[in-house]
Amino acid sequence: MFGYVCASYDELTQEQKERFTAVYCGICRRIRAQASQAARLALSYDIAFLALLHMSLYEPEEESGPSACILHPIKKRPWVDNAYIRYAADMNVALAYYNCLDDWEDDRNPGALAAAKILESSLDRITREYPRQCAAIAACIEELRALENLRISNPDEPANCFGRLMSELMVYEEDLWAPELRALGHNLGRFIYLADAAMDYRADQRKKKYNPYLAMGTGEDWPRWEQYLVLAMGKCTESYERLPLVQDKGLLDNILYSGVWTELTRRRRKDAQEEET
Repeated sequence: MFGYVCASYDELTQEQKERFTAVYCGICRRIRAQASQAARLALSYDIAFLALLHMSLYEPEEESGPSACILHPIKKRPWVDNAYIRYAADMNVALAYYNCLDDWEDDRNPGALAAAKILESSLDRITREYPRQCAAIAACIEELRALENLRISNPDEPANCFGRLMSELMVYEEDLWAPELRALGHNLGRFIYLADAAMDYRADQRKKKYNPYLAMGTGEDWPRWEQYLVLAMGKCTESYERLPLVQDKGLLDNILYSGVWTELTRRRRKDAQEEET
């Protein structure tokens, strides 16, 4: 369900590319340190946005440096580290764990169960450190499963549920900016869920799996779905623009105003090509 909140890489300056890579590698490095080497495979670009947003809002002191890793053993890559990088790493692991459990419940996929077992060893610590966020993830995943079992035909219900999950992840601490961050996260979560439902429509139709658009019974309707997505992202960016962001603002703008749409277009083209072959 993740992977839509990406940068439009070709539109970034070289400095922005290096910054994005350093944040992404910093989170990956922290997942290895805080969870395990194998847990790094679950890293999502959406989590890099989470870290960048908090770093721009709070502007913490950063550590940085270059290092090699198992994925890039020869050429050292730059990384940054701070409290929000570490937070993003833990949220990535928690999300991946519950997502793997959900995949196991849905499809009895043994690979998903094995991945959940790998991630489980870190979950107790993450839950102790971030009880509010982890409780929200667990509750919303359970609610989503219940809605799917009921085959709810109104896409707003599951989209709002996923929005509540993202709204809690977006808030690192209860402060002045928490209400705006929750509103941003809620609408970003709606966008992610609705985009994923649209992209999975044909696959879910073939597999006879739940999809809110299938449950609506109106057939494949991209113009209508795009209206839902534009509305969700429009509300997300309204909250985003009310935050006092300066650091990395250009990079964050790229992600929300261009990257999310570029990634959606890329996936649609890829699916269309696969349908033709």
